[in-house]
Parts: sequence; structure tokens; C-alpha cells
Amino acid sequence: MISVKNVRKIFPSKQGELTAVDKVNLEIDEGEIFGVIGYSGAGKSTLIRMLNGLEIPTEGTIKVAGQEVSKIKGKELRKARQEISMIFQHFNLLWSRTVAENIAFPLEIAGIKGPDRLKRVQELIKLVGLEGRENAYPSQLSGGQKQRVGIARALANNPKVLLCDEATSALDPQTTDSILDLLVDINKRLGLTIVLITHEMHVIRKICHRVAVMESGKVVETGLVLEVFKNPQQPITKRFVQQVTEPEATKDTVDHLLEKYHSGRIVQLTFIGEAAEQPVITNLIRNAKANVNILQGKISQTQNGSYGTLFIHLDGDQQEIEQALDFLRSQQVGVEVVSNG
Repeated sequence: MISVKNVRKIFPSKQGELTAVDKVNLEIDEGEIFGVIGYSGAGKSTLIRMLNGLEIPTEGTIKVAGQEVSKIKGKELRKARQEISMIFQHFNLLWSRTVAENIAFPLEIAGIKGPDRLKRVQELIKLVGLEGRENAYPSQLSGGQKQRVGIARALANNPKVLLCDEATSALDPQTTDSILDLLVDINKRLGLTIVLITHEMHVIRKICHRVAVMESGKVVETGLVLEVFKNPQQPITKRFVQQVTEPEATKDTVDHLLEKYHSGRIVQLTFIGEAAEQPVITNLIRNAKANVNILQGKISQTQNGSYGTLFIHLDGDQQEIEQALDFLRSQQVGVEVVSNG
């Protein structure tokens, strides 16, 4: 569906040439939700703008839905963009138009006649859950509702690809989750290929099948989301994974526990896939002589399966603790000793 080959984008500047995207190669499958994550300045926004021809690569080729968007111009490019829609962080709605009129706008441009246009608008309003708000103006909508209008408008011409440029960054956590759930629903119902860029690993964890991590214009790591959580390779990827697995509240709790427990060991366990749903701790307590205290934990869902972390305290003599650790390792559980008492 999307093929990015040896793509570079260089911008001129007063200080010399600035390489925003550097030798990027990606293959994104039809019907996939693909995430691109990176901090500010990583090149992810430039990359996504090249997918719909808003930016032209300095080198390399980009094919989307059978069209080489890195080469076509004018009328051909405008036609290709009907199959490549985009939603934005700040919604980009027409403030003088109602919800229905905003959604109808791309249909007007495409020359869709009145009755067919009205029917399509009603279908989209229902799809994104905005029934009863058809005649409201953007100023009368919440942030989540505005983004739903943006999504409906983007889907008006039945695109094959939906690009999401930091589409949830301006929203609160609860609204973010509702928009992400909507995108997953649309992906499943329509078979739509979705590419989203973000700096939030929670977004990647919740809806993406695969992820590419960008740093300094390069893609430094790619893979299934669950595999990246299980075994992040690059330091930047590890930092992103820690956003979800080790939030600040967890760090504070662990620091407190390190002060509290002066004997035994505090151990962080990582559960991937089926292991996250097995009674590992119950079996540990039954099989180990060491005392086992559960301190803190959580399980998160990805599109590829479950991912969980759990902090426990093991107490007993050295041999008992080692036997407990050996048992845990035999259960396909990631084991990291955080402290030695």
C-alpha cells in the first residue's frame, strides 16, 4: 500500500543544508495501522507530509495506493490526494461552516451532487458518532468532537489511506482514548490503512500494529508493537517504552520501596503475550520457599497481545531467592533485579 525507498529531504537554511529525513525505507501494508514515533525535530512530520505530496523528496521514491506521489504534480497529484486523506493536531476546520457543511466540503470540491452529498454526510456523521450535532459550529464543539468532524471530513471521498499528524496531541487523555478507539473501529470496518505520527507511546501501544522509531531524520528501529515493547533495541526506543511501562508514579513508588525494604530483592517482572494472562505469581508462591510480596503492577493491551509489568519483593535466604528467580525465568517472564537487600 505504501512504499518509501531511500528517501531523503533536505531543506536549505542560513546555517547550510538541513537534512530532515535521511535515507528512510518503509513498507506499510494495506489495512495496517502503522505508527511513526519520535521527539520534536525527528523528521516524522516531514515524512508524513511527503506521503501526500505536500513535500517532495530530495532523493528517493514514495508510492501510495499505486501512485508514485514523489513524481506526480498538478491535476494528477490532486486526484491522488483524494485517496490519501489527512487529519491534523489542530483540526483545521472551517469556522464559518457547520459540522455537516465541513464534512460536505471535500464532496463539493469533488463535484458530488446535492442528494448524494447529503446522504454521504449523514453516513459519516453516524460513523463518527456526531448525531444531533450536524448544525453546530466548530466553536460550539469540544476538542474531541472537532477531531471527529476532521475524521469524517477526511473520509468523505472514501480514501484508501488516512494520515494522522499528531491527531490527539491537543486532547485530554480520556478524549484521546475515545478518538483512538474510533480510528481502530474505522480501520476494522473500512479496511483503511492508517499512518499516524506521535511523540506519545501510549498512542502507539493502544492502536498500532507496527511502529517505526525516528531520531535525527533516520528510522532507527521498526517492528511489531508488542515485539518493540518486549525487546527495545535503541536507547530512544527504551525511553519511549518507559513512558508506558514505567510512568513517574511507578518510579516514585519504587524509590519509596527501595527505602523501605532493606533485605531480600525487589524484582521487576515483564510479561508478554500469553504469559501476561497466566497465573505465574500463584505458581511461584506454591513452588518457592522465598516469601513473595506483590508491590505494584499493570497490564496493557496492544494490537498484537498483552504486555504487563509487575514489581515484587522476594525475601528469604540466598538459595531460596535464587530458586524463585530461576522459576520465574523458566516461565518465559522477563526478570530484572531492581535492588539487592
